[in-house]
Amino acid sequence: MSAHSAFHGSFVALPTPFRNGKVDMRQLDALIDYHVDVGSDGLLVCGTTGESVTLTNFEQRKVMRFVAEHTAGRLPVIAGVGTNSTAETVQLAGYAEEVGCDALLVVTPYYNKPSPNGLRLHYGEVALATGLPIFLYNNPGRTGCDLDPDLAAELARTHETIVAVKEAAPGLERARRHLVLGALDLFCGEDSLLADYVALGARGSITVTANLLPQELSDLFRVGGPERDPERAGTLAARIAPIAEALFCESSPVPVKWALSRIFGMTPDVRAPLAQLEPESERLLEAALLSAGLLDREFARH
Repeated sequence: MSAHSAFHGSFVALPTPFRNGKVDMRQLDALIDYHVDVGSDGLLVCGTTGESVTLTNFEQRKVMRFVAEHTAGRLPVIAGVGTNSTAETVQLAGYAEEVGCDALLVVTPYYNKPSPNGLRLHYGEVALATGLPIFLYNNPGRTGCDLDPDLAAELARTHETIVAVKEAAPGLERARRHLVLGALDLFCGEDSLLADYVALGARGSITVTANLLPQELSDLFRVGGPERDPERAGTLAARIAPIAEALFCESSPVPVKWALSRIFGMTPDVRAPLAQLEPESERLLEAALLSAGLLDREFARH
């Protein structure tokens, strides 16, 4: 077991379903039950895939409370509370703890490009405001802010509640540095590198792909880690890779919402400035779903 946290395996970055412009709790409840039934290792709510940046503060709190209550301890729930305002992030962190979420995901503040000292201040205030375990989230391509592994390790040494990092920087150099430093549990946040992270010894993942292949991702961390079955891990990785690639044919969560609409009948609605999937992307994604056996060819559009 890790010395840092009890969290491990495949966490699903849940989308936030919309219907007629409003959050649809019935669809969200169905997603929760599905992932409990198929054996996902945990859930992330109100992350990038959950379109947190276009949820109102009221909606974000409502979704966090709903998921915590309806999961009811069946799976651990990580709440995405990171914003580009330290005060707002602290408030959301406190609320997530109040309603029973199990951990927090705190993305680096986006757009305002804080200095290293600004990041120390930001994460320090969040850590002081809550007793929940904190996952740092580095996604420089989305945020314009890059959290260096040395600074991440310093934050973990300074604040005992900072226990893990979701790393979404391209390539494997960052992952290797986190593992060498050994201050944080490493979670893969770059879907295209899942198999590589497992091979390196990552603790888990928080991904979009787990929405469509939840059992395969959970199995990958098991057989790539404690059970040590390289042949099975290779088979799983080969199945996961094409779906992981197709789900990023456009900005997430547009493709995964479209895929879930085709597979489960979920509404594909996204909030502006995101827009519906382009026809060319639909064809690409449909082909990947058909090839993976996730969509019945009889019902596919031609």
